[in-house]
Amino acid sequence: MPEPYIHLHPQDNVLIALRDLEAGQSISFGGRDFVLRQAVPARQKFTIADLDAGDAVFMYGIIVGKASRSIRKAEIITPENLSNAQEEYSAGNQDYHWKSPDVEAWESRTFEGYHRADGRVGTANYWLVFPLVFCENRNIDVIRSTLEVSLGYPAEKDFVFDIDPLIRSYNEGADAETLLDCRISRPSEDVRRDRVFRNIDGIKFLTHDGGCGGTKEDSTALISLLAGYVTHSNVAGATILSLGCQHAQIKSMQEAIRGIDPAFSKPLVFLEQQGSRSEEEFISQAVKKTFVGLIEANKFERKPAPLSKLTLGLECGGSDGFSGLSANPALGYVSDMLVSLGGISILTEFPELNGVEQELLNRCANSELAEKFTTLMDNYSKSAHAAGSGFASNPSPGNIREGLITNSMKAAGAAKKGGASTVTDVLDYTEQAVNPGLNLLCTPGNDVESTTGLAGSGANIIVFTTGLGTPTGNPVCPVIKVSSNTELHERMNDIIDFDAGSIIKGEDTI
Repeated sequence: MPEPYIHLHPQDNVLIALRDLEAGQSISFGGRDFVLRQAVPARQKFTIADLDAGDAVFMYGIIVGKASRSIRKAEIITPENLSNAQEEYSAGNQDYHWKSPDVEAWESRTFEGYHRADGRVGTANYWLVFPLVFCENRNIDVIRSTLEVSLGYPAEKDFVFDIDPLIRSYNEGADAETLLDCRISRPSEDVRRDRVFRNIDGIKFLTHDGGCGGTKEDSTALISLLAGYVTHSNVAGATILSLGCQHAQIKSMQEAIRGIDPAFSKPLVFLEQQGSRSEEEFISQAVKKTFVGLIEANKFERKPAPLSKLTLGLECGGSDGFSGLSANPALGYVSDMLVSLGGISILTEFPELNGVEQELLNRCANSELAEKFTTLMDNYSKSAHAAGSGFASNPSPGNIREGLITNSMKAAGAAKKGGASTVTDVLDYTEQAVNPGLNLLCTPGNDVESTTGLAGSGANIIVFTTGLGTPTGNPVCPVIKVSSNTELHERMNDIIDFDAGSIIKGEDTI
């Protein structure tokens, strides 16, 4: 039977419990036996040596915190005895070499994708409808109610309920307890309409709260992000609504699109409400022009494409103490495989790289990339402190409860999603990933903003690891969920696609 703990690196002075351990349980490690002073739940850490206040705690061979008081051997690590700390970093050492995995079995494999004029290949074929300014959000909703179901695209993957049983029970005088016991379900297959456009995977209606009222810089960032969505390989065309007087102007949007793709040729509809005769006429034109655009978008058909045309977004959220042992390093291995095949992978969430900067700096292909990474990290840190926060406050209550006590500890595991390959590009938010290899993309640690940024920078598939579970997805990019533990996979099987918990149980390898 495998040991109930794991020791990740020879320098580490803690062990990680792979299953619940009892107080007084004997542990054999390093040729010696010792007895646990407290119960240690799975995912938590316990010491293998006495530590004084201020002593560094190591995991993965790096500093993940410092003892805030003396900690005895065989004592559990908690927020009460460990504070955040990280290693200092300096200029990178670009003399880095890595051994790529054997990908011979995958070299001739293909996926069925949508080939675009710019050479990229989409994993889906969507039409977008979105506003340049929040004033148009209501009009987006009206267009959605007009087109979505009529064209055969049930809302939110059919996640609507038929509540007629509730209404009937209410009309019959049912009390609250009866109503709560009433069974409601999704509409049956026979009430759904067939798709009018067979080659279009969906119409995506996006809304936001920006475009005006804030700073011009905010609107510029929004335009850059939306331009990334319009030019995305999974997008066939778009309908874009403007009020007319806002900071985010149509001309600015057109320039941002041309900045990404100078030869842009997808069908594109721009409409400005302040130049229309009436709201009814404005929405009518939007519906009709969108319908005509969909005819063009429907001409795209899936065709074989090499795996090098995949741009893989590496994301994690709702992480636990097993994420850095199973799901994240498994995804990192996939990233290394894709890079070896000539594809692109993108590692995000800069607050969750705080503590592993030196490793990433050393992996940068040249000193210019290392310098850009340092600048982005430093500027992000300064902005966080200016807002009264900082990287150290990143772990959520759920992270801490499930074993990720400090930001450096969380970062050490999160970085495993990036595998071991060379960093070939460093990108700021909304910059496009075009260089094959591992790209570092500066995004917040917030899952939604990070996933949004991944798609905006060109990821045509995202793999999202989680230990606690999360429903976060993306409107234009498929998001594949991987659980770090089997219990989560079994409990949230409707939204978790793969289980990496078999690695923790010793049934599979990374």
